[in-house]
Amino acid sequence: MKKSYLILHTAVLLAGFTGVFGKLISLNEITLVWYRVLFASIILFFILKIYKLEMLKSFSEAIKISKAGVLITIHWIFFYASIKYSNISIGVVCYCLTSFFTAFFEPILNKKRFNLVQVLLSMLTLLGISLIFHFDSSYQLGILLGVISSAFAALYTIYNERLVQFHDSKLINFYQMLGGTLVLGLILPFYFYNFPEQTFIPSLTDTFYLLILASCCTVALYVMFAESLKKIPAFTLNLTFNLEPIYSIILAFLFFNEGQSVNFSFYIGISLVMISVLLQSIISVRKKSTVEQPIY
Repeated sequence: MKKSYLILHTAVLLAGFTGVFGKLISLNEITLVWYRVLFASIILFFILKIYKLEMLKSFSEAIKISKAGVLITIHWIFFYASIKYSNISIGVVCYCLTSFFTAFFEPILNKKRFNLVQVLLSMLTLLGISLIFHFDSSYQLGILLGVISSAFAALYTIYNERLVQFHDSKLINFYQMLGGTLVLGLILPFYFYNFPEQTFIPSLTDTFYLLILASCCTVALYVMFAESLKKIPAFTLNLTFNLEPIYSIILAFLFFNEGQSVNFSFYIGISLVMISVLLQSIISVRKKSTVEQPIY
């Protein structure tokens, strides 16, 4: 259990850099995400060869896994659009709403009872985010895109939680990235036909950033993400990922001077988000310890 939490928090640390790359890379959000999933699928293909993992023989199973890849691809498109139409701080803080959506989506999709503790902790997160957004009301479009992004992130986590019980995480990640590459690749011609002024070929600098984003913040991150789901519930994982904005905001403050526009309510909001993560982690660990308590 402790190893799973260590893997999870390492993944969160890597996730903290994704918003920064969204700001650094000059490509629009759709092209950026396509290159991200394309590079990630190529890297994962060679990783599968190195580990001598066989491809899935069932086409229906491959399609089933690829569907989750479409969900995470849509999440990324809205996530980077949120950053580009606002800033890193707004875009990454919206990700905190993933736990809020998970608390409501998971019982409905998995036909379970609503967990009152999860709902209350999600409301605490929502209160923190509302205080954060209070510091500047000029980013309404970015906020809306970020909220949509978090809803798709919640759906992805719930769907992925079922998959990791039956398949290797690297294999899952490969088919998901491949699915995202193919589906988004079919859309790109129509997109550039309607928006011919957009850039498709990345610069050398953008290519360098994209390779880091694909290898470290995609392949490594989501393999860790899938491994964590084997031991940690989807809600706890999503709530722990609320720490991602903390890391991203610190980086945004350091390198993009975004700290100049925040006020006291912003810091109160961040504190509430961190408290909700801490409480859920304590509850989850104690519950696990109680279940695993040996009977003498």
